[in-house]
Amino acid sequence: MRLNTPLVHRIVRLGSLGGVLVGVLGCTTAPMPAADTPWTMQRLPGKRTTEYTPALRAGQHCTQAKANRSASLWRRVLRREPESWRSLQFSWWVDTLSPEATVADTDRDDASARLVLAFDGDTSRLSARNQMLFELAHTLTGEAPPYATLMYVWDASAPVGTIITNGRSDRIRKIVVESGSERLRHWRHYERDAQADFLAAFGEAPGTLIGMAFMTDADNTQTQVEACYGPATLR
Repeated sequence: MRLNTPLVHRIVRLGSLGGVLVGVLGCTTAPMPAADTPWTMQRLPGKRTTEYTPALRAGQHCTQAKANRSASLWRRVLRREPESWRSLQFSWWVDTLSPEATVADTDRDDASARLVLAFDGDTSRLSARNQMLFELAHTLTGEAPPYATLMYVWDASAPVGTIITNGRSDRIRKIVVESGSERLRHWRHYERDAQADFLAAFGEAPGTLIGMAFMTDADNTQTQVEACYGPATLR
């Protein structure tokens, strides 16, 4: 696809690309690695980086995330066919929330804790606008965004169970699994039927899982937040 330069400039001015770049966890066109890659920090163009470091929180080993007006991912590339797994278990400890942040508003789209899943699929089915965004993201990062990205988030205000479509790319959907400050500074553990969640969010069955990431961000609200992530496992 040939990039439409005026449209590209308009997309960048509106910040539409930011929503797509959050989903850059694996490449749908490049060869997949022979084995799962180690967890590494993934920068987002034009963003300050969140600090991810090993930590111990309430007796549990975890990855500590400190965001200071920043946004980046702690991610790994993998490959899991749909028939090889269904259940997802993960845990996190959130120390602070930004009260004005919510994933329901594109201008305030920050979250103290997110678990992000990236899925492969037939990108030829995407709209012309999404294909344009994907190609632009590929040009800027060297990686093609996944066909679909599903996030589990701790939001400051959106009700638990809410499914939110990203305002800048409908290929990113978010499920609120925790809300508000009542359970701050406690470990929260979750087990999700992630394939059923994908079907509820996108209206279709998921393809191959190609990436997983944690993300703590505070770039839109220009605030500081902190969280800690336990292991994420598939069964």
